[in-house]
Amino acid sequence: MSDLETVSRYLADSVVASTAKSSERALRGLEDQDGFGLTLLHVVASANLPVPTRLAGALFFKNFIKRKWVDEDGNHLLPAGNVKLIKEEIVPLMITLPNNLQVQIGEAISVIANSDFPNNWPTLLEDLASRLTTVDMVTNKGVLVVAHSIFKRWRPLFRSDELFLEIKAVLDVFTEPFLNLLKSVDEQIGQNENNEASLNILFDVLLLLIKLYYDFNCQDIPEFFEDNIQVGMGILHKYLAYSNPLADDPDETDQAGVLIKVKSSIQELVQLYTTRYEDVFGPMINEFIQITWNLLTAISVQPKYDILVSKSLSFLTAVSRIPKYFEIFDNEFAMNNIAEQIILPNVTLRESDIELFEDDPIEYIRRDLEGSDTDTRRRACTDFLKELKEKNEQLVTSVFTNHITKFFSQYQANPNSNWKFKDICIFLFTALAANGAITATGVSSTNILLDVVEFFTKQIAPDLTQPVPHIILRVDAIKYLYIFRNQLNKTQLIEILPILANFLESDEYVVYTYAAVTIERILTIRESNVSPNSIFNKRDLSGSSRMLLTNLVKLISNQGNSPEKLAENEFLMRSVFRVLQTSEDIAQDMFPVLLNQLLTIISIISKNPSNPRFSHYSFESIGAILKYSSLQMLPELISTTMPVFLTILSNDVQEFIPYVFQLVAFCVEKGKSVPDSIRSLAQPLLTPALWEMKGNIPAVTRLLKALIKVDQSLFPDLVPVLGIFQRLIASKAHDIYGFELLERIMIEIDMSHLAPYVKQIALLLLQRLQNSKTEKYVKKFVAFLGLMSLKLGADFVVSFIDEVQNGLFLQIWSNFVIPALPNIGNPSDRKVALIGTLNTMTNGALFSSKYSSLLPLTLESVVETASSDSIANLKTSHIDFDNLEEITTFGSSFSKLSCIAEKIYDPFPQMDPIRGVKSYVADVLKKYSETSGSALIASVALQLPGDAQLKLKNLITMA
Repeated sequence: MSDLETVSRYLADSVVASTAKSSERALRGLEDQDGFGLTLLHVVASANLPVPTRLAGALFFKNFIKRKWVDEDGNHLLPAGNVKLIKEEIVPLMITLPNNLQVQIGEAISVIANSDFPNNWPTLLEDLASRLTTVDMVTNKGVLVVAHSIFKRWRPLFRSDELFLEIKAVLDVFTEPFLNLLKSVDEQIGQNENNEASLNILFDVLLLLIKLYYDFNCQDIPEFFEDNIQVGMGILHKYLAYSNPLADDPDETDQAGVLIKVKSSIQELVQLYTTRYEDVFGPMINEFIQITWNLLTAISVQPKYDILVSKSLSFLTAVSRIPKYFEIFDNEFAMNNIAEQIILPNVTLRESDIELFEDDPIEYIRRDLEGSDTDTRRRACTDFLKELKEKNEQLVTSVFTNHITKFFSQYQANPNSNWKFKDICIFLFTALAANGAITATGVSSTNILLDVVEFFTKQIAPDLTQPVPHIILRVDAIKYLYIFRNQLNKTQLIEILPILANFLESDEYVVYTYAAVTIERILTIRESNVSPNSIFNKRDLSGSSRMLLTNLVKLISNQGNSPEKLAENEFLMRSVFRVLQTSEDIAQDMFPVLLNQLLTIISIISKNPSNPRFSHYSFESIGAILKYSSLQMLPELISTTMPVFLTILSNDVQEFIPYVFQLVAFCVEKGKSVPDSIRSLAQPLLTPALWEMKGNIPAVTRLLKALIKVDQSLFPDLVPVLGIFQRLIASKAHDIYGFELLERIMIEIDMSHLAPYVKQIALLLLQRLQNSKTEKYVKKFVAFLGLMSLKLGADFVVSFIDEVQNGLFLQIWSNFVIPALPNIGNPSDRKVALIGTLNTMTNGALFSSKYSSLLPLTLESVVETASSDSIANLKTSHIDFDNLEEITTFGSSFSKLSCIAEKIYDPFPQMDPIRGVKSYVADVLKKYSETSGSALIASVALQLPGDAQLKLKNLITMA
């Protein structure tokens, strides 16, 4: 049993920077002790312990549950007694906890419920529902927090019979007490209008009831809610118009109070009903449109109302998508009212926006870029305007361009005083001109009624090169360029890049950051949507890459000395990476200095990794330097890099370890030898603890494979290496890495050294195939056999399986290989599996003599696979991995470094995986259909069904 005093002491130390790492390691060391999870709960429950210690306990408990509650197959990892006691204690405990602790324990309950509810936690529903009363609102709040933490997981799930059975089981127990409580809370709010304390708890409960209302209705509208729609929605309609200074402090301007949160949640629910259940909700929609209009036209510009305005506009956007409701807006009078009463007031810059620009520029940028401003007024107005424009482009463009013209006149009359009018003009023009969403790749099409290039030339370009009355107009100009970069040609962009580069020397945080972002995005523009080639290449940056990189790194270094401040601006580091990637080897002379600067940055931020994206692009940048450096320079770069990397490993900086192993693996792959500093990692790589962190596995596997390929002498004893293979192959989540490691072992290690273990390897693969196979596993297994046939010989595949049990090959081949082959979708695996299977059939003496009965079925499977065009479209489109979003939080997930992505082993690298394979198979089939080729195929072909014979004939004809 874990000791409460010991655990609480470690938790207290874990919130102190100097002892955080050692304390966390100590706690992880206690995880396997009986009762550790219960001890953590008791720490969280101990009111006599400091709040930071209890919060640390709640956080650790949540992560402990995520790691240790169930395995990949849903089996409990903790002792049965512990599982039972945790489920018995956790709900009553959470109900009594303060808010900050409830959040963490609520997430833990959600994880437990995800695996155990409802089948393995049958008492939960009755336990929760029985605690709801119309009297004790404190207890009600706790119960509802628990309920919402469990039921909110329904929202993103795909519809299924199992899901609907679970929802029905919950509704059968919860709906009556839920509605009774909703009505009671409504009555008590009316009775306590002058009692601030009572109002606060009542509105807290009401907010949770509305969230549960959404949970219960998120997949389909239950009959109970349909029958009671007038009651439920009637109460909610009432609170959109409710006002009371005791529930909405008039002196608070920034933070939304509980009443504002209630109204925002109501609008989310109303939008759901409008979008999904209009057939039922239709008669009430007009009432909600009217009250939403009244709310939007009366609401103040204070920041605390931003989310409510955003949710209200989202409801109107959803309404306008329905043709019969759009008619309300589809006339010039209504559209002018929308412009003047709703859009313009909510897109005009406020003093709070200008203060944010000046006081917290990175937050200003994050709200403004790439969809990160979801809950801002401007983003909601943009979405509403775009929806209206989609329905009647002519009317909307006409109405709003009139306002733009008027505002431009006011700006020009007095630019210094009226600069905000130009800001509104640029915002409105952008919203009108851009069709569809503004994504990371820019705007793909524009409004044919507007000329974005002409607007750029007349209104935007001057603000890039001439003085502006307010710096925000310069930012607006850069952002316009960022949004409409695809509409400018390469010549125009080349002229603009030096202007943007000059902005990197600005003292204005937002200006140089927007410039960095826009430079980075311009360098990612592709020749076309399906092309892997960027329009800019290293020759275009031959004269500017040094200046760009120097200025960008200088800006990063100037952010501050603390890890958090230094890593604050990921946009700058992303731009460093993109310039390096585009420049390739032309900036090679500055690689040593640049690498030292990046390693210094990483050394500092490793003390407290706080910004995952900044970290990611820091390592991507190092990857680019290693990738584009010459082989002669590589040893020097490795010797510079490894001390920092070894420090990260020795300090167990878990967020950075997967990156380090990817970079080290790439150095081994590229250098074709193993430097002494890397050789020292060979044996520690085999330590089981290293493989326990899920995020490590892809990177550590890659490094282990690289070391085996380059220098097998590093692993004189194969048993630990094969132990890693055994561990990976047993995991449904990581078996693919087990196959990758095994393939490298089988290909690179001399068979005389490997022979004693081959039978055990086959046994492990077949046991997994028999006991817990998945479709993914079977396909990888078939591809593995194909590769072994090609690399070790056709007869090896037969003997490999038959060595486990004589004659077993017949069962494995007929039950798994033949049916799975045509269904392999991964082009690389499909190629290897198909050619390998064909090789086993045509060149295998053991196959044709011992298992000749398999020849017709194998030939039919090969012909079917080669003839199929079902995956022909996989290679027709370019996937722009550079523009995919990376992780936004540190965790157990693995973040691949795209710049140094591992090349998949391919025995036929020049062969197209679709047409090339088809042609190759056709040639082989033709060869073996003729007398000179033993006529094997010709003799077997007669045993094929008619359609397979026709496909075979067509293949041979094309050879």
